[in-house]
Amino acid sequence: MRRRVVVTGIGMINPMGHDAQAVWSGLKEGKSGVAKTTLFDASGFPTKISAEVKDWDVTKVGEPLEKWAKRGRHTRFAIGAAKQAMQDSGVIDSIIDPTRFGVYMGSGEGNQDFMTFSKMMSAALEDGDYDAAKFIAKGIELLDPAKELEQEPNMPAAHLAALFNAQGPNLNCLTACAASSQACGEATEIIRRGDADVMLAGGTHSMIHPLGVTGFNLLTAMSESNDEPTKASRPFDRLRNGFVLGEGSAMIVLEELEAAKKRGATIYGEVAGYGSTADAYRVTDIPPDGHGGISAMRMAISDAGLNPSDIQYVNAHGTSTTVNDKVETKACKDVFGENAHKVPVSSTKSMMGHLIAAGGVTELIVCLLAIRDSVLPPTINYENPDPDCDLDYVPNVAREATVQHALNNSFGFGGQNVTLCLRRFE
Repeated sequence: MRRRVVVTGIGMINPMGHDAQAVWSGLKEGKSGVAKTTLFDASGFPTKISAEVKDWDVTKVGEPLEKWAKRGRHTRFAIGAAKQAMQDSGVIDSIIDPTRFGVYMGSGEGNQDFMTFSKMMSAALEDGDYDAAKFIAKGIELLDPAKELEQEPNMPAAHLAALFNAQGPNLNCLTACAASSQACGEATEIIRRGDADVMLAGGTHSMIHPLGVTGFNLLTAMSESNDEPTKASRPFDRLRNGFVLGEGSAMIVLEELEAAKKRGATIYGEVAGYGSTADAYRVTDIPPDGHGGISAMRMAISDAGLNPSDIQYVNAHGTSTTVNDKVETKACKDVFGENAHKVPVSSTKSMMGHLIAAGGVTELIVCLLAIRDSVLPPTINYENPDPDCDLDYVPNVAREATVQHALNNSFGFGGQNVTLCLRRFE
């Protein structure tokens, strides 16, 4: 018999706040974490706004600054969210076989040392033509090997394993916007099949830097509504013009159900279903028929042993891009059929921006809190109806509603699609 997997701890650091309760309160109130970019001078970029994490450092979770000074910004976020989740779960105080405790992350790239790279390029071009030998020589002189190692996407998972003595499976996936949902889904499968009893799973990312913003601006994927930052992210609205880049981390503790019950853990909910598919289409475009997303949603519902009529809420990928929102709406209609207009679908990216690799797990936690508190977070900035997006998007104001089962959609660049089905635990 397949083992059941539940969530017993949560932790979040993102533009809406420094812990799960602060984030959840802001979402229910319909607040926005979007503002003018301050992490670098974005005045010369088409997009001058973002959703940054403000006024946070590792001392807020009891870690010394010097220990993490050379680690990536995203790693420091992950340390904070993971310590919250582990403390929240209480598993850190129980007897765990360390070889049965693993980590699965959806983590992005690490440090971006633009100043050192600029000095290396200046040295290489000082005589006019590019001189590779001078570039390398300047790099050997200036680069810090500890910082260079932190560029590897697996570093947050490695640091978390060492921090919590997690000697079991240790993995990282980087499937763009689907990464942390995939990490949680795969971590669930590891416990289901008996290869671990506890998994710390989640994601972390920070792309609010010149390289990240340049790339997304070249793809014309980001909003350029710089004059009204809090209005820029407007999923499903007719005037939507791109997503807002955010940053942060979210982590969950996953446990085998019987072990969690035995130690008296607080259970947020069950990861009941997991669906993962590929569009096999274009890396930056969604197929107009939405077949990948449709398959992922159906797979998650089936994996949970449910029917589409059993779903009471969908936390949408809902990026605020023209094509994504239109196709995701179509996917929901295909999956839910005649009930599609009765299923509330909201996008919390309207408030916190798109956290890229960390987005999926953040929204998974939102689903769990919606189930727990019987409250659906709104899609803010929904002001101009779009005939192509005509579902119930919980516009602008949170809503009380009983939710037994919720879906969380994460559809990433490259065509990776992940849907997770969350169940209320009775």
